[in-house]
Amino acid sequence: MDGTMDLTAKTELELRAMEREIAKQHLDKFPYLSLIWAFGNLACWITVWVLCLNGMMPLWLGFIIATVNVAASYLPSHEAQHSIFAMPGKPKRWLNELVGWLSPIPLVMPYSVLRATHMEHHKHANNPELDPDYSEHYDTIAGFFWSSVQWRQPKPRGVEHPYVRCLKRIGREDLILHSVAYQLVYMGVLCGMALNGLAIEAALLWWLPRTVAVFYVQFYLSWAPHYPDCGTDRYNDTQSFKSRFGNIWSSGMQYHVIHHLYPRIPLVRTPQAYRQMKPILKAQGARVDAI
Repeated sequence: MDGTMDLTAKTELELRAMEREIAKQHLDKFPYLSLIWAFGNLACWITVWVLCLNGMMPLWLGFIIATVNVAASYLPSHEAQHSIFAMPGKPKRWLNELVGWLSPIPLVMPYSVLRATHMEHHKHANNPELDPDYSEHYDTIAGFFWSSVQWRQPKPRGVEHPYVRCLKRIGREDLILHSVAYQLVYMGVLCGMALNGLAIEAALLWWLPRTVAVFYVQFYLSWAPHYPDCGTDRYNDTQSFKSRFGNIWSSGMQYHVIHHLYPRIPLVRTPQAYRQMKPILKAQGARVDAI
């Protein structure tokens, strides 16, 4: 859409209709890149382990690649959380669920918990009582990093973990056991490797990459698109932002506005959808001045 078009005379209903027409061009498109990404990234991470443990790759290089792998493991599952690969009842639904479960294994986060809590984030974005990701809302980057450290604790700041609280509120306490199982396997692998003289390998191929990746994912998916002072209504619960590392290295989140408005638009299509919708979104009060 021409950014110079005068939209001041358009009614809210007309603007919404224009917005939906653009969205239709991007909805229901199969995310082939995310599918390749999901399985390719997981295969690469496993290969790094094999090569490093057999002395075929230096550990410092394995650490770098593993960190990228773990940080990149969330987004294909994020697509699956929104049923972008296939809606319930569709023939490819099994593929949607397979991607959802397999992709975030390096991050040690079960798909079931990610999906349940993420849906609540979309329903209650920036609500301090109901948004499970609200704990990352700090005015400074230093504050964000401290909140991320706290988030990893069983009781952040001495209170119940926001994901546990969220799952209890929506009646899905059963999913807490999924997280417990994942953590037990993860800690079992780390401890088992340490007991067999592979503590450094365990730290550099999984523990430290995961530590860095959690900072990365929370920064670009929770903090940058929602700070400072984003509201709770449709057009100001998130914002665009300009990353000095570009769109790819910020996980495509510069255009997070589109994701909250139309969660089923595939990630790779959000930049184009954003550019097409930007004048319309701006006319409706969306925070789209950054890029």
